[in-house]
Amino acid sequence: MSIPNKPLSGIRVIEFEGIGPCPLAGMMLADMGAEVIQIGRKTANSNAANIRAKDHTQNFCNRGKRSILLDLKAPEDANIALQLMASAQVVIEGFRPGVMEKLGLGPNESMALNPSVIYGRLTGWGQTGPLAQAAGHDPNYVALSGALHAGSRPCQKPTVPLTLVGDVGGGTMMLLWGIMCALWQSQTTGKGQVIDAAITDGAIYSSSLLWMMHNTGMLPPEGGKSWADGASPWNDTYLCADGRYITICALEPKFYGLLLDYLGLAQEPCLTQQWNQQHWPQAQALLQQVFSEHTQSHWCGVFEGTDVCFAPVLDFDQAASHPHNVARQAFIKLDGVTQPAPAPKMAHDQTAINSPPAMGQDGEAILAELGITL
Repeated sequence: MSIPNKPLSGIRVIEFEGIGPCPLAGMMLADMGAEVIQIGRKTANSNAANIRAKDHTQNFCNRGKRSILLDLKAPEDANIALQLMASAQVVIEGFRPGVMEKLGLGPNESMALNPSVIYGRLTGWGQTGPLAQAAGHDPNYVALSGALHAGSRPCQKPTVPLTLVGDVGGGTMMLLWGIMCALWQSQTTGKGQVIDAAITDGAIYSSSLLWMMHNTGMLPPEGGKSWADGASPWNDTYLCADGRYITICALEPKFYGLLLDYLGLAQEPCLTQQWNQQHWPQAQALLQQVFSEHTQSHWCGVFEGTDVCFAPVLDFDQAASHPHNVARQAFIKLDGVTQPAPAPKMAHDQTAINSPPAMGQDGEAILAELGITL
């Protein structure tokens, strides 16, 4: 069987430069054949991660893409971006809620020029809800979901639990990704194909950001030595006075400074130099002492909604009742059972969720649709 083009050939995607999961989404689209045009900044963001465009150990999430640099605050460049968006089937961006609207590049402006465009927005907390405008990082989001708590072990800090990275991230999501790409391709070629989704392959693919960190020495072979795997005081999980935990991931200097300001520790010698690894053990011990003096609820009152990059480690019952998750309707109750709601949120065509069927309850109707009667 010969299929000449990749599944997403003919699809144009406009990706606004960012860090983390959004560039990975652009890479995956480009890998499947989409034309991905990345709009980068003419002037670098001083508070963003330093991903050097010419360093292929860092930037392989941009593989297969095309690149243009624009100053989106300049009207003429913003107009170029709008024209590019009008020419595309898909737009993806990972800015905080409201940023694209302020630039005149939001969904309303884009869809006015191209009503059929798919406008993808990827943030930690979502476009709505009480935490929508707060900064955060991966451990904070996982903590608020209830999932981090599920990785708890006696007398140990909570860690990412089973199923998320392997079964779901590497398995379920990659299977769905392959199916959706092949489905698109079959609509133009008339040919189906086999999707071979191995959890190992998918876990490797979804660890692309970790590989970028490995390639640049941020994740050395020996564990527990880098900022990303528990050695730094500003990316860690801390025990509170009530036996519950909180997460901090104040990676960017601006957010790290804010953390120290809130704690009144800006002048502590072991904390003044964020990247001085010799001071990290002492700083970590100091922060643990401070956080252990109050309850998780106290620290939520101090940090939630700020740019400290904070979240409480919630159990599943807490997660279901947390105000941000309630505001976003992140959980539903079906047949009296609380369970995760569908994600992501779609602007329209939201359908009702039906109860699970009784085993075989639709057998006769299904057979009748095939013209088979028993």
